[in-house]
Amino acid sequence: MALLADINDLLKKRKVESDRIEFKKGWNPTAIYRSICAFANDIEDIGGGYILVGVEAIDGVPVRPVTGLSLTEIDSIQRKMIDYNNMFEPYYMPRPSIEEVDGKHILAIWVPSGVNRPYAIPSDVNAKLKKPTYYVRNGSSTVEAKGEVLDELRGLASHVPFDDRPNPDIKLDDLSSSLMRDFFVSIGSKLKDQDLSGNNMLDALEQMNMLDGPTERRYIKNIAAMMFCDHPEKFFPKTQVEIVFFPEGRERNPNNMFEAPVIHGSVPRMINDTLQYLRTMVIRQRIFKPKDDEHSIKSFNYPYQAIEEAVVNAFYHRDYREYAPIEITVEPDRITIFNLGGPDHSISMEAIRRAKSLRSRRYRNVRLGDCLKELDLTEGRATGIPTIQDELRANGSPLATIETDEERSFFLIDLPCRADMVENMAIEEIIEKDQNKDLTDRQRCILLAIGGDVSLNVSLNVPLNTTTLAEAFGVSRKTLQRDLEVLVDKKLIIREGGRKNGFWVRSKK
Repeated sequence: MALLADINDLLKKRKVESDRIEFKKGWNPTAIYRSICAFANDIEDIGGGYILVGVEAIDGVPVRPVTGLSLTEIDSIQRKMIDYNNMFEPYYMPRPSIEEVDGKHILAIWVPSGVNRPYAIPSDVNAKLKKPTYYVRNGSSTVEAKGEVLDELRGLASHVPFDDRPNPDIKLDDLSSSLMRDFFVSIGSKLKDQDLSGNNMLDALEQMNMLDGPTERRYIKNIAAMMFCDHPEKFFPKTQVEIVFFPEGRERNPNNMFEAPVIHGSVPRMINDTLQYLRTMVIRQRIFKPKDDEHSIKSFNYPYQAIEEAVVNAFYHRDYREYAPIEITVEPDRITIFNLGGPDHSISMEAIRRAKSLRSRRYRNVRLGDCLKELDLTEGRATGIPTIQDELRANGSPLATIETDEERSFFLIDLPCRADMVENMAIEEIIEKDQNKDLTDRQRCILLAIGGDVSLNVSLNVPLNTTTLAEAFGVSRKTLQRDLEVLVDKKLIIREGGRKNGFWVRSKK
């Protein structure tokens, strides 16, 4: 069975938190199955964990090159695991995978959060007297669940995150093999080379733990539709993004508004399309060149990283059972991002008011969060709000504020504009920018360079003709000419001067 995560990311503890990974130099079934039980119980709802057998670690850091295991050892271990899996109450099956690292083989055991929690395993799987015992993770350690912890663990029997629940309405034909393959390629998974046609897609879903139910009738989980369906709104109504501009402010003139095209698609696609739209339509850069200093000072009305974190958080924590879109409102002095599904009740209202760090014991969409981490779209573990505030602070912007209600039914975050860049945007300018959103990234950069909004690595005395621009952007003159023709057709630039001494300028229109 292929491992979904990239083995090198696990060894370097990238994308997956360190307390979700255990390194074992050799095969010790009692210790390893205690950890498997703890990861499967997943009392913190963080998505289970991984155990890498054949990897020695010192103070939690893997020793390279790895110790490794022989293929004969791994084969023997996998046969024994069948018997050990049957000792779980109720039955549980981790997902082992043979991986090659440093020219040697190791056994990587993926342990996703179980849907039939809580699980118990004998405290000693090799003892004659097998006493079922519950285990949980406490930081990076595996401990026996006792007292209140055991009571809480038993309470998880009725708590399965929404994205990890099976959905009988989702059919195999609803999923896109191209979206699935794009995901595998993006995260560097070996599954990218797997045939995904027909029932082979079911095998891939099985390996990703996105199926549930008895062998004779497997159901696809909600996470599969969120990640690999072109129209997830078929199963989660109003799963879309709506962006509205109020050039003069919503309170000052609510009738002066512009609605952007509604953004649809799989969750990763909606995130990328939303960020691309906001980057093109909203983010502006200002360059200041101090006297007697060759270095320029760059500032933005909104730092992109802050917007990225806020948008991803809205998708990560959205309640997909609610019939409401993610709403983004752009005003002269702020961007507001709103989604239904508020912070967990374990987070105090005081922590929400301070908007520093919202650390929760429970996450609404654990599996979705894991997939977004694999795509480098989020880090998880309550780092989103601190990152937003750090980026705003570094940009010289006011800090973000957060709102919710006592029922925690919604989450609203305001990202303030940098004070010296607050300005009203004409409705005509917004429409013009929206019409030009089909420009390529290079064409946008050329347009900004010609307008003087960004500086190029050329002498200030050199006119911006076709040859100069081609050299600055590292493309051929012919390629650059094609980009210029697009900008001319859209009446965004014009040429001034004669044939030999002419240069490009922004159109006044």
